[in-house]
Amino acid sequence: MSVSPASVTKRPHVVVVGGGFGGIATVRRLKRADVDVTLIDRHNYNTFSPLLYQVATASLNPGDITWFLRAVRAKQSNVRFLKGTVTSMDHDTKTLHLEGGLDVKYDKLVISVGVTANFFGIPGAAEYSMPLYRRSQALAVRDRMFAGLENAAINGQDSEQRIIVVGGGATGVETAGAFAEMRNNDMPTTYPELDTRRIHITLVEMMPHVLGPFHPKLRDYAKKSLEKRGVELRLETAVKEVRRDGVVVEHAGEQEFLPAGMVVWASGITAHGAVQDWAVPQGRGGRIEVDEHLRVRGLEDVFAIGDIAVNPDEPLPQLAQPALQGGKHVADVIKAQAAGKSLPKPFKYKDKGTMATIGRSSAVAEIKFMPRLTGFPAWIIWVGLHVATLLGNRNRFATLTNLAAKYLMGGSHNAIVGETPPVVALEPTVLEAQSDIRPGKKAAMKKAAKQAAAQSLPRDDR
Repeated sequence: MSVSPASVTKRPHVVVVGGGFGGIATVRRLKRADVDVTLIDRHNYNTFSPLLYQVATASLNPGDITWFLRAVRAKQSNVRFLKGTVTSMDHDTKTLHLEGGLDVKYDKLVISVGVTANFFGIPGAAEYSMPLYRRSQALAVRDRMFAGLENAAINGQDSEQRIIVVGGGATGVETAGAFAEMRNNDMPTTYPELDTRRIHITLVEMMPHVLGPFHPKLRDYAKKSLEKRGVELRLETAVKEVRRDGVVVEHAGEQEFLPAGMVVWASGITAHGAVQDWAVPQGRGGRIEVDEHLRVRGLEDVFAIGDIAVNPDEPLPQLAQPALQGGKHVADVIKAQAAGKSLPKPFKYKDKGTMATIGRSSAVAEIKFMPRLTGFPAWIIWVGLHVATLLGNRNRFATLTNLAAKYLMGGSHNAIVGETPPVVALEPTVLEAQSDIRPGKKAAMKKAAKQAAAQSLPRDDR
């Protein structure tokens, strides 16, 4: 089957592969252009990846951060959506080959497919760790966490329990902080059967600090904020192997095995393996090499934007803003070419700043033309910006409502959960009424959990 809108219309056919930040920015910028646009994605929804960790830690519904890609036609008649996976590309005939025998012709092609987890060849990492780059992965983390807690609630804690987060970037810091807050604030109420002092959140990072791209002042604040929540930091520590039941780490030449019920992978990204079959030049990390107008080198009518693209002469951070700005620039180039006008000036990234949150009322922010912020002011800006950046008013309202329920309503311990496997008692068990779990005792358990978290810190870090 061959799909070729260009064959039935004289308008240029622009094909955008990938419905992420950059792809949507390109499509929307072409709204009034004299072109036909086809948006292709393997999913029929866009995922707001900066909030995936909130789904993984049971604070947001997956629907809060996903947006139906076909809804793009609501205010744009020159675009259509096609669900499919690109397997190969023939740039001589300007044809994309999709799974299922579908071919798509293009006049202009924009590649915006994002990236995936990079396991760096570490044994067992791909098999046993859990990355956080897709909605399904966030749900898998959430369900694994609750399955472990429900099992421990019935069968008891016969050993220390641990969640390991690998990677001290924004995703790792945010995920570890969210796990710690759930343990400290919610579990004394929702899992009174468990001793939270025996549940550990460990963050492993190769560098001597977390949040490497940030200013040292902000890195220090994030470190102290994590430690305050009882996150065990293993800095200057490398992961050597991931096993089904934990991680082998190395620090100062000494190796150690850390047992864990779950390992969340937030360390490093790389191009999807399929890109090597797309006949495009690839550089470091498998990223597609582009020029000053984000055109793929050697291919006049093909562009690449966002995390998947790199200009070797001016590499950019793999963040949302470069993708958004790059998408708009590419759309402007295509519009100029379609109208027979001169091209705009070469793409120049405008750094608007970066931010990361550690937990309730705790964040760091480096924003253009503003002083460096920490604590509550940075956190409020973080919440507001993330809610505003979501696609669709319904998503913004739902996310704001759920985050308000979590952070502003202190008495709420509700969690957004899914299905977990049946719990099987390891030995015959008779469950009796737990009359000793009274409000006063729950408060005492919560206080003890926080004290134990503080006492677990190395003495030099207190």
